[in-house]
Amino acid sequence: MVVETSRGARIVEKSAEFLESEPDGPVAAGPGRADPTTKDRQTAERKLAEVLAEIVSVDQVSPDSHFFSDLGANSMVMAQFCARIRKRPDLPSASMKDIYRHPTIRSLTAALLHTMPAPPAGAPAPSPTPAPVAPEAPATRPSTPRYILCGTLQLLIFLGYSFVTGIATTRGYEWVSDGTGLVDIYLRSVAFGGLGFLAVCTFPIAAKWILVGRWKPREFPVWSLTYLRFWVVKVLLHANPMILFIGNPLYVMYLRALGARIGKGVTILSRNVPVCTDLLTIGSGTVIRKDSFFLCYRAYAGRIQTGRVTLGSKVLVGEKTVLDIGTSMGDGAQLGHASALYHGQSVPEGEHHHGSPAQPTEIDYLRIGPARCDTSRRASFALLSLLQLFALYLPLTVGGVYMLFTEVPALGDRLDPENTDLSPIHLLTDTLALSLVLFFGFVVVGIAVLFGLPRLLRLAVKPDTVYPLYGFHYAAHQTIARLTNIKFFTWLFGDSSYIVPYLRGLGYDLSHVEQTGSNFGTEVQHDSPFLATVGRGTMVADGLSIINADYSSTSFRVSRATIGARSFLGNNIAYPSGGRTGENCLLATKVMIPLDGEIREGVGLLGSPSFEIPRSVERDSRFDHLRTGQELRRHLAAKNRFNLRSITLFLLVRWLHAFALTAFGLVSVHLYGAVGHLVIAAYLVITVGFTALYYVLVERCIGSFRRLRPQLCSIYDPYFWWHERLWKVPDHYLNVFNGTPFKNVIWRLLGVRIGSRVFDDGCYLTERTLTAIGDDSTLNAGSKIQCHSQEDGTFKSDHSTLGAGCTLGVAAHVHYGVTLGDGAVLAPDSFLMKGEEVPPSARWGGNPAAELPDMPEESPSVGSARAAETSSANVS
Repeated sequence: MVVETSRGARIVEKSAEFLESEPDGPVAAGPGRADPTTKDRQTAERKLAEVLAEIVSVDQVSPDSHFFSDLGANSMVMAQFCARIRKRPDLPSASMKDIYRHPTIRSLTAALLHTMPAPPAGAPAPSPTPAPVAPEAPATRPSTPRYILCGTLQLLIFLGYSFVTGIATTRGYEWVSDGTGLVDIYLRSVAFGGLGFLAVCTFPIAAKWILVGRWKPREFPVWSLTYLRFWVVKVLLHANPMILFIGNPLYVMYLRALGARIGKGVTILSRNVPVCTDLLTIGSGTVIRKDSFFLCYRAYAGRIQTGRVTLGSKVLVGEKTVLDIGTSMGDGAQLGHASALYHGQSVPEGEHHHGSPAQPTEIDYLRIGPARCDTSRRASFALLSLLQLFALYLPLTVGGVYMLFTEVPALGDRLDPENTDLSPIHLLTDTLALSLVLFFGFVVVGIAVLFGLPRLLRLAVKPDTVYPLYGFHYAAHQTIARLTNIKFFTWLFGDSSYIVPYLRGLGYDLSHVEQTGSNFGTEVQHDSPFLATVGRGTMVADGLSIINADYSSTSFRVSRATIGARSFLGNNIAYPSGGRTGENCLLATKVMIPLDGEIREGVGLLGSPSFEIPRSVERDSRFDHLRTGQELRRHLAAKNRFNLRSITLFLLVRWLHAFALTAFGLVSVHLYGAVGHLVIAAYLVITVGFTALYYVLVERCIGSFRRLRPQLCSIYDPYFWWHERLWKVPDHYLNVFNGTPFKNVIWRLLGVRIGSRVFDDGCYLTERTLTAIGDDSTLNAGSKIQCHSQEDGTFKSDHSTLGAGCTLGVAAHVHYGVTLGDGAVLAPDSFLMKGEEVPPSARWGGNPAAELPDMPEESPSVGSARAAETSSANVS
């Protein structure tokens, strides 16, 4: 039933009948489970009530008091309650899912006691959907000298690669500049651009086969020589321009050249490149949606583990999914969006699974029929893409650089060795003029193109119409998606009122939006901006991905995705068209949006698969008076003025960065005649190093070189506006240092309290000075430590601490106020909620995360072989 609180907040309370129907929330003892006595239940109720009373600071708690509506608790308080009872051996453990499903002491006690294992004489029954966990691996603590040696070798490899790139670039330019006439220059540009592109694309393939050969299921310590070879291959793959052909048959051919076994008619839309490609098997007609991870490796307890990922034919892998090593899917299987397969999990042939970890479902995620798309159509599309690249884009790029040097005096004069009249004043004025034209020209022309060209292309793609892949309609759709998802502009306008007119300009339906000053964060993406609708009064945090396109192996269709009014969406959410949420919903971080059942209204949703939680609680309404009337108008106007200054400041910061790089470039051009090719290599190195140090200095200056402190305030508090300003500092440069000791150096410079020899393969920290990471921890690609939340206009932040030797799985998300004990492991794609305390050496996983059941230990090679045996992939 629905209960109204004293301030009108709607609280959803599940009935006992509904709880009994939940597959993972039994309330009656079953075979192999203990049948508690009345005395046992009363004793547990009393002890649990005493613990909760102490936490919420009341004299006593009634067994029938609702945690949220009656006691005014929130998720942070209840996480502390769970952590406290886990430390008591005389009480059963509870997770946050238990708390939300059983929101009174009486119902919680009954559920926990009935799910406790039976006495030793009985045989324990297995969980309906056991969650395989990572195999126990001995923690590897590398020596500091080996750590330093690896970093030194990585630096030397980067310097060597920069030197070779510099020589090739300058030799090519000299050859193009020797041309006579436009036709000759064009032909030389085609030849140099084409050969350069082929060389850059084939070099990673050659390096992989030379350095590694065939990848096999194995493990090796990080910072070792074996790891160094692994890192070289990984970096070359990530820097390869073939990533530009994601969603193109050419990309599939590229993965085959790297050793992947991929059948006919496979469509891959994810930009997360698999590294150990020999361990990847994909059957014919399979579709992998964007933002999915299928890396065929992971970092675990200081070691790199490689393993197989095996997908059968006609498989569908949804958006924002994670396929851990040793996983498989049979023919015709489906994995929904925001889901994960843990190590050793498999989806049988023809079955549909979703959730993290995945469990069976009846939902059909393939919501589009086939179209005619044969091999000749795919081949024609690939050949046409190459023709456009070689005949148009590459010559324009190479020839454009040539014209820049010949037509712009600031560059051409410096190439003339006889010109000595190049004073510092000339350098300053030339740099100023060139950087202003290039940078602000990009901003102005970029917005004009974004607001104009996609509107013309949308005429070729009608809503709710099934089109075949790899044709004109598909090319138009892909162009729209790429143009309108440029991150620079969402970074510039996000977290301010100005993001609303920007998204409207792209095509979003925001006609009824109520301006809050923080309607959207800095990371918003979509398939089509013209079919995205957001209701009045809705606020969206960072990481929203609107899924308004459906794909099969032969067809695609765009359709409208509508987010209801007066809702709040947390971080990292994939929202599909047809999502069953209406108005006044709280959609928690990493929640799976349901596609079945009744439309949810006036409730909160948490987890993957999702379940209902209270929409809001009394404690979160303390700033409601600032969100209406004159108070809102006054504070919103002040916030807009502050945000406008932030936008201006960071345009200036970006331009100063462009100004410095332009100055370095002009000096390099001037020195080219004296120093030769070495100066170009030096420019590449200086660019990377300067960019990192520059943005580190910018961020520390904005923060006044002081550490952040935990906060609880309204989004209309000036502190929050300043905190938003910190989020606008560019941080894309961090990806260059993934998997190297230099990433830890950067984190320390940014204020992170980070230990020795931490392996960071691509973790992201939102609040650096609120984060602490212990020695020898392992952070996987796509993982995130977020030390804040921004729910319904209330901003909260707190410290998060990882002990020594912790492991964060691929795409794992850690919230604020969290503590992981030494040696703790968080499984892939997990969401560790705010306030949780993970005991030392514990293994947690799921969304929301909870302790995982013990599973038999299994090495990566055994698990991968078993996954391959159970798969029935048809690969041709």
